[in-house]
Amino acid sequence: MHRWLMVLLGLLPATGWASEPATRPNILFIMADDHGPWAAGLAGDPQAVTPVLDQLARDGCYFPNAFSVTPVCSPSRAELMTSRYGTELGITEWLHPRKDRGIGLDPALPTWPKLLQQAGYRTALIGKWHLGLEDQYHPSRHGYEYFMGFRGGGNRPVNPTLEKEGVVRRFEGYLPEILADEAIAFMSRHRDEPFLISLHFRAPHAPWLPVPEEAWQPFEGLDPALPHPDYPGLDVARAKRMMREYLASIRSLDLAVGRVLRALDELGLARRTVVIYTSDHGYNMAHNGIWHKGNGHWLLRTPPPATKNIPRGQRPNMYDNSLKVPFIVRWPGKVAAGSKVTQTITHLDVFPTMLAIAGVTLPKDVTIRGRNFLPLLLGEQIPWDNDVYAEYSTRHQSRTHMRCYRTPQWKLVRDFLNPDRDELYDLVRDPEEKVNLIRSTDPAVRDVIRRLHEKIIERMRAIGDPVLQRTGEAA
Repeated sequence: MHRWLMVLLGLLPATGWASEPATRPNILFIMADDHGPWAAGLAGDPQAVTPVLDQLARDGCYFPNAFSVTPVCSPSRAELMTSRYGTELGITEWLHPRKDRGIGLDPALPTWPKLLQQAGYRTALIGKWHLGLEDQYHPSRHGYEYFMGFRGGGNRPVNPTLEKEGVVRRFEGYLPEILADEAIAFMSRHRDEPFLISLHFRAPHAPWLPVPEEAWQPFEGLDPALPHPDYPGLDVARAKRMMREYLASIRSLDLAVGRVLRALDELGLARRTVVIYTSDHGYNMAHNGIWHKGNGHWLLRTPPPATKNIPRGQRPNMYDNSLKVPFIVRWPGKVAAGSKVTQTITHLDVFPTMLAIAGVTLPKDVTIRGRNFLPLLLGEQIPWDNDVYAEYSTRHQSRTHMRCYRTPQWKLVRDFLNPDRDELYDLVRDPEEKVNLIRSTDPAVRDVIRRLHEKIIERMRAIGDPVLQRTGEAA
């Protein structure tokens, strides 16, 4: 029996009940866009100015080993909503506004916001959607009674164009502040009912500037440290400029989150509201010579030449810095302040965990790939598998079929379209993934490659990955 099926069965309450709405906590689910977990004070970065997020972690629980399972916008968001891999959903790459018209998240799929809405929650999505532009994919078809934001992936950090009450118009001000104001207004209107607010910021996605003066001031004269300043050919001046702008955008996000949390206090809602903070995926900023996420770009003065499927300047990857996400949960009276869960979780685990927090029963006919981590959050000691399977098929800037299996020690990345790009890293000896061991002749290393390859094929079979036909191992 597959692990996730056993977990699914374990999630079903023995009594079959769901708690009454009056006893359910509010849920404020905050998701940043492109926030690498390294870029925060709570992660030990002295350059990052994130006092709000740092305090949120001190007041709640911090997960240092949280992952997305596809390191780019649209698939990661779809996986978080459904607890299914992008391969299963037909969303394996970010949705391009021109090339991907007519593609989106199927409204027939179960989502955790839809199940919470059916259980009596007042639900809102405020901010970025990026799971289909057409009306058939509108957030209201997926469990959100109220939507204010933008359906695509792009927007401006100031004076953005947003949809509100079905009307698309230009708003004045900084985007993070506008979205924070809207979240505060929704929670004020529904303060006497259980609510779910999915607050999806676009910061710190590029373009990073402009930001409010308060956000820019700490970085204006900063000479930032870079993670790998000696990487051969690194464009150091450009990398430092980008780092300053990126950290300023994160600071603008931190300020906006602070406004929302203060409003919870002022409305008397903080003690009965679960606050979750995460990002859709991670980010690189001069790490291993690149910037961006899974569809990375070289930050070199002279990038390597193009190959058949990889244009010059592109570096598609499954680095930890692309896959890892910040993850914080605050639940006053339930979750111990200042606690830390070191077990590995992924965005696939959000669906069953949100239902468990809300006391909502998972329907028996719903297939999910994630696990309920609420027991870990509450400090319970339970068996837990810390391996991660991830996937990413790029098709815009480059063409790849990357599949990854990660254990606490090893990570194998196979590119089934470009086998010469396969990678193996010893994460214990080489946590920054600088030394690719895929060509090693050491018998012990060859055995690791064999075992992890088998794990990848097993997962591909389990989810019906069409790329498996290319391997000759589909049976």
